[in-house]
Amino acid sequence: MAELRISTDPADIDFDVVHGFLSTQAYWCPGIPRAVVERAAANSLCFSALLDGRQVGYARVIGDRATFAYLADVFVLPEARGRGVSKALMAAIMAHPDTQKLRRFALATSDAHALYAQYGFTPLARPQTFMERYKPDAYLD
Repeated sequence: MAELRISTDPADIDFDVVHGFLSTQAYWCPGIPRAVVERAAANSLCFSALLDGRQVGYARVIGDRATFAYLADVFVLPEARGRGVSKALMAAIMAHPDTQKLRRFALATSDAHALYAQYGFTPLARPQTFMERYKPDAYLD
């Protein structure tokens, strides 16, 4: 198998790949501008999955690194799926020092519940306490 490396070094993020996937293939942010992707990364703890040095996966953790985090923008390129990349990415995220003592670690997914369940994520215990302000077209004008 090719060499897989998970990195949190911002210099390892290939924004051509990350923006390319998020803006054209991710159901949660179609058309997202590159500047927004870069600003989001700059304000997050990012994880790059590199297969033989090439970006094939990505995830970012948004939070205060003490009490709360939100996992976002997780993806593995189609050609790298089925090789354990998503599990390696999640294992690295869960092992990172800044995710160890969080009181709440949240995420939203439409299709990867089984993956996240392997790392302790469950449906909201008290969904009635959560609210959101959802503006799906916020960065598209």
